Amino acid sequence: MAVDLRSGAAVGDIEISFAVPCFNEEANVVAIYEAITAEAELHAASHEIIFIDNRSTDRTRELLREICARDARVRAIFNNRNFGQMRSPTHAIFQAEGAAVIAMCADFQDTPALIGDLIRHWRAGAQVVLAQRRSERASLPLRMARRAGYAFFNKFGDYPLIPGATGFGLFDRQVVNMLASWNEPEPFVRGLVIESGYRLVVVPYARPERAGGRSSNTFWVLLNFALSGIGGSAKSLLRLQLVIAIYFILGSALLGVVTAVRFVTMGYSPLLLALTVAFALFSIVMLFLGLIGDQVRLLAERMRNVPLVIEEERVNFPPERARPSERTVSRRHLDGWP
Repeated sequence: MAVDLRSGAAVGDIEISFAVPCFNEEANVVAIYEAITAEAELHAASHEIIFIDNRSTDRTRELLREICARDARVRAIFNNRNFGQMRSPTHAIFQAEGAAVIAMCADFQDTPALIGDLIRHWRAGAQVVLAQRRSERASLPLRMARRAGYAFFNKFGDYPLIPGATGFGLFDRQVVNMLASWNEPEPFVRGLVIESGYRLVVVPYARPERAGGRSSNTFWVLLNFALSGIGGSAKSLLRLQLVIAIYFILGSALLGVVTAVRFVTMGYSPLLLALTVAFALFSIVMLFLGLIGDQVRLLAERMRNVPLVIEEERVNFPPERARPSERTVSRRHLDGWP
């Protein structure tokens, strides 16, 4: 039985779980397994590594089977299709059993050398430890796009994001269970952990180049990821139409006054009257669109019941974990209700 080194309390058989998503990572998967294992054996009382493969077309799955065959601490989940960069990694996090879960990529840009620092901050009391990219070689357009994206999100988002935090980090079991209870269909984890309000520590690091292989993060993949994050974590945008409608209503009222004054003092103006009517009609349309958007927001809040992934196979899981755990944690249970 492993022990929570912060309190001395028993936490189960596994202290640290690692959740590692893969897609066509045959050049990296063996090396990242060896690097994580070396760091985990130095810093964790016990550990497991969960690789989740998003329907790779190279030898990634074959290599994962070989790793699982020689190390019982390694487990693999094979999705029946590519479920994207949000759902698949989060599913792996929810399948972990450790007292804390470290999420990291397989391409070495989430450097294993930081594992010890993440665990030390967690043992010191942090519930979320996020690695923050301090520097990374990137093109000027990409850097400008990132700055614009963070500025937009922090303006309209439900909560501020930490610039340079890519999702690489450690999450306490309490945090994992709470996030699972929200049942997000497209979980934007790096935002959700901020929204949850748990004790958070940021660890800056210089992000290295990809170790091997080619990144699947094309411009359109990254754009889709950003739009999903904004859509799921910037629900205030659904009310933007209401704000625009209010301004247009005020403008319509002002134009109405101007039209009336013009009619009294200078006579009838067809152009001004048409402009006033157009503003009024547009205001009504925007008002109803805003109300519909807000209803969509409320429905989305109440109807999150979509599975993150559909598993084709899982390898090396203990018998009691042979079937996927939905990790739909009861909020009543978390709050300690009877």
